[in-house]
Amino acid sequence: MQMNILIVKLSAIGDVIHTLPSLSALRRLYPQAHITWVVEEAASDLVLNHPQLDEVLIFRRKTWIKNIKAGQFRSVWQEVRLFIRKLRQRPYDLVIDFHGLFKSSVIVFLSGGKRKLGYDSLQELSGLFLTEKISEDMGKHALERYLDFPHYLGAKKEKVEFILPQSIDAEKKVNLLLEKYGLNDKDYIAINPVAYWKTKLWDDGNFACLAGLISDKLKKKVIFTGSESAPIEKITSMMGANSINLAGQTTLLELACIFKKAQLVVTTDSGPMHLACAVGTPVVALFGPTDPARTGPYGAGHTIIRAGLPCSPCFLKDCLTIQCMKNITPERVFAVVEGRIKKGCRNY
Repeated sequence: MQMNILIVKLSAIGDVIHTLPSLSALRRLYPQAHITWVVEEAASDLVLNHPQLDEVLIFRRKTWIKNIKAGQFRSVWQEVRLFIRKLRQRPYDLVIDFHGLFKSSVIVFLSGGKRKLGYDSLQELSGLFLTEKISEDMGKHALERYLDFPHYLGAKKEKVEFILPQSIDAEKKVNLLLEKYGLNDKDYIAINPVAYWKTKLWDDGNFACLAGLISDKLKKKVIFTGSESAPIEKITSMMGANSINLAGQTTLLELACIFKKAQLVVTTDSGPMHLACAVGTPVVALFGPTDPARTGPYGAGHTIIRAGLPCSPCFLKDCLTIQCMKNITPERVFAVVEGRIKKGCRNY
């Protein structure tokens, strides 16, 4: 009889990417199993049509909240009922809560699974509905913490692999974009200046200065990426050098292609940073309030730049000074980028 497995990892982009090696480990451990993944909309492109998954259920929580605020109660209720019906269609032998929050624990409960595995934690009451628990070692990188689940189930400790869905359309679009700007593979440096927390952000003027140095001294084109174009336009408006703003023009899989073809990616601590790592492109990452040992670029071949203040990491989303980011200078980042380019960037 076929085994049915449910993975619950809803968001964010970086966290979903960090769960992909666990999916690979589960697929190796249970090659004949039917594996379903529940994910929220923002990160769904990372698992839809994934070769190691049989089914993806999209939990449209944010859309439902937005529609409820707009007074669309009936349509939301119908969509929620349909989601629950789809969730419960399959009798799950094993449900793994990689998320560990209240919203994921509700899905675990509604799934009706026999074995419900998660962390030994009562964060947001997440452990209430579990039948099995493992300890969560916060000293580990997030990716390795997630791998503790398949290892607990008996998976061997093998080389970490990131597998993303393949999209011919995404490849074609990126190739056309690069052709439009006269770029080839490994012919440019990508800069991702955005981050979800304002304490992770670097000054726009610093990014403009860095991009100018790259263009003037290394004679390299710079491609800026991000979810919205307007914030990047503030940076490019400060620059005398030419740059390319692709923010708001790409899907996640298209962004993955852009990063894969880049020679190097300079980025804040963000989901796109982890996407660059997943496609094997060397990363120069700027870290301030967070801990790179826990959520830094995973694997060899990456460089982390920090100010090294005694208050960092503080994990604060609000700060009066954000000195940990302000103390990182464009000249320091450029020196690292220049060194990587001259030595030759090698994928790990």
